[in-house]
Amino acid sequence: MSETVLTNARLVLLGEVILGTLTLRDGSIAAVDPGSTRVAGALDCEGDLVLPGLVELHTDNLERHIQPRPGVDWPHDAAILAHDRELASCGITTVFDALRVGTLMTSTGLGYGAYARDLATEIMALHEAGALKISHHLHLRAEICSQELVDELDSFGPEDRVRLVSLMDHTPGQRQFADPDKLRAYIQGRKGLNAEQFDIYCDELRAIQAEVGVRHEAAAVAAAHRLGAALASHDDTTAAQVAVSAGHGVQVAEFPTTREAAEASREAGIAVMMGAPNVIRGGSHSGNVAAADLAEAGLLDILSSDYVPAALLVAAFRVADMTGDLPGAVATVTDAPARAVGLDDRGRIAPGLRADVIRVRRDGTLAQLQSVWSEGRRIA
Repeated sequence: MSETVLTNARLVLLGEVILGTLTLRDGSIAAVDPGSTRVAGALDCEGDLVLPGLVELHTDNLERHIQPRPGVDWPHDAAILAHDRELASCGITTVFDALRVGTLMTSTGLGYGAYARDLATEIMALHEAGALKISHHLHLRAEICSQELVDELDSFGPEDRVRLVSLMDHTPGQRQFADPDKLRAYIQGRKGLNAEQFDIYCDELRAIQAEVGVRHEAAAVAAAHRLGAALASHDDTTAAQVAVSAGHGVQVAEFPTTREAAEASREAGIAVMMGAPNVIRGGSHSGNVAAADLAEAGLLDILSSDYVPAALLVAAFRVADMTGDLPGAVATVTDAPARAVGLDDRGRIAPGLRADVIRVRRDGTLAQLQSVWSEGRRIA
């Protein structure tokens, strides 16, 4: 029997924080008791906060390890392990690795090929070998505005641990880049296109979306149902777009770009996810609605680290400081994301759940991660 006892800890539970003792046994939470204990071998947390392990639904971090620089394809097993360890060191104990499905080629040279199927196989092989420290699931980002999508979706089956499919439509002139000047600055700044090439690129993507958009969106919705995965919309901007998402059975609204879309999502029973970097930076890098404004309005349900894994813990405490509700803020990175995708065995500190917990020390506004346990094993 493997047992760890954490005592003299401020346990962050749903709706309250208590000074207590937490017992982890054989991978599960065995007991949550108020007060301290003198049991031999108990770890004195010295009044530090103990939270559920963080649950991350949308991160591009693996892609950064796979391609650390343009044109550099890093060995995938090493990249996956580095990604896994980095997330563990940030307090994330469950991750949904976001993999793009859909291929695109344009006359400007911009585009992307298929990679998700092979990379998913490599992730699952490492998972089955016990090489990964944290719990990995797959998040398929279905690019609606692409030339090939259906065959890629069809290559995934229930054995692939796909738990989330998102509808991604990056057609120029709507959603995240409704402002053409923002899109122009983004594409020309990152891709080096001149003005004429940028206009050609936009025209080609609009033509692709007009030809296959409806069919691809239907295929992505069907794939989510077939795989038993939750469905997410991405960058909804208007109430009309949210109504379409609700009709598809969407459960998570990833990064709605306006307060209108966030309010419509809440009214439709769709959980609102915003980026942790948005919270920390004080606004969206694309000029869209600020996550902090939604948090203060009570319209924020889930935070995602997006492109900075360390942002998740920091942003949760920023929200706690803004709202004065620490348990509620912690829930945005633990309980709420777990419930949104049907993972009922984690995200809370309660007997019988997975022993995924983290110890955090607060020094003023600074949140210092001290320790991380995944299924009762200390991993950081």
